[in-house]
Amino acid sequence: MKILKANSKDLEKIYNRNFIDRKRIRECVSKILNDVRLFGDEALIRYTRKFDKVKLTVKQLRVSEREISGAYQNISPDFISTLKVVIENVNRFYKKQIKKSWKIRNSDGVVLGEQVSPIENVGIYIPAGTAPLFSSVYMSVLPAKLAGVKRIALVTPPNNLGFVDPHILVVADLLKVNEIYKVGGAQAIAALTFGTKTIPRVDKIVGPGNRYVTEAKKQVFGICDIDMLAGPTELLIIANRYSNFEFVKADLLAQGEHAEGLAILITNSKRLARQLKAEVQSGYIIITKNLEQAVEIANKVAPEHLEILTNNPRRLLKKIKNAGAVFLGPYSPVAVGDYVAGPSHVLPTGGSARFFSGLGLYDFLKSTHVIWYSKKALEKVKEPLEKIGSAEGLLKHIESVKVRFK
Repeated sequence: MKILKANSKDLEKIYNRNFIDRKRIRECVSKILNDVRLFGDEALIRYTRKFDKVKLTVKQLRVSEREISGAYQNISPDFISTLKVVIENVNRFYKKQIKKSWKIRNSDGVVLGEQVSPIENVGIYIPAGTAPLFSSVYMSVLPAKLAGVKRIALVTPPNNLGFVDPHILVVADLLKVNEIYKVGGAQAIAALTFGTKTIPRVDKIVGPGNRYVTEAKKQVFGICDIDMLAGPTELLIIANRYSNFEFVKADLLAQGEHAEGLAILITNSKRLARQLKAEVQSGYIIITKNLEQAVEIANKVAPEHLEILTNNPRRLLKKIKNAGAVFLGPYSPVAVGDYVAGPSHVLPTGGSARFFSGLGLYDFLKSTHVIWYSKKALEKVKEPLEKIGSAEGLLKHIESVKVRFK
């Protein structure tokens, strides 16, 4: 690991890490999006052959019912029972986020409200590059189901034999998602956005992915909605001399299992820094004067995962403003959040935790403002409305109110 001081100019590279290689990636993704928009399934077949090294026919793009039923033969017998426990944890967490429509009424006959409804069509991206992340299926599908989403289309890259990992298929099937496509990368985002003959378009795309998937989501935002910028995974650990060395090392090494992952340790203990530099190969160690400075830097980094492994983690939690998820104490490793805790592991990366939240039930809902005025209520606001409309020079707006009293 590379050791940096708290005032090092190299920290700017970490703060602005989301801009690395942006131009090259942006141009590549833009071409892929345009090709899929123009040539549909033909472009999907071509890019799947190019990037995934698999030759598929158009009919093979959608996973068949036979493939889904056959997937059960390739998983361990206790997998389903284990999965049911995790599903209960996730559901318990997201039931707290359920939002209902509401209205208020006053004595003048004004009714104002918010009508809450689910997004009808959602696309979910499931990474399967270095490892098929079937945990992302239940972490994304369950809040969508609880929100009431009617149609869920799942996209994921095929393996080198042209198949989808059986665990992904089984989890999707158990959650009653049978619209699954063998397509990944920016081309999958394009298909969900513009639609092809095989893959109907969606209204919103959610899920984590590599830099190309993240860039594609960024470029299509506005044509459809996206959840957040959930790119390559990140871990930042705040530790001091009281932290368990083996726990810190294990968590940093676990982060290293991700090919594009970022690992950062911030500590005021030079001894801990020296020990970890010798034991862990990749990532950064930032040495600070005290824990207050460590928190200040952590808020600027705005990491996806933040572990606080100090002796009093709750004291620092109050000062954390920017993080996708915070893990407190020595027995809350990121792995527990990745698999079993309940909150989704689909989290903002690249510093976007400054303005994005982790995937929630609210990502699958939209609200419509409802406004209902009586004649008496409209007459009461006629004068201030006329003054504002006149100041803006929109006289026909004023007339649209006046005509109701002639």
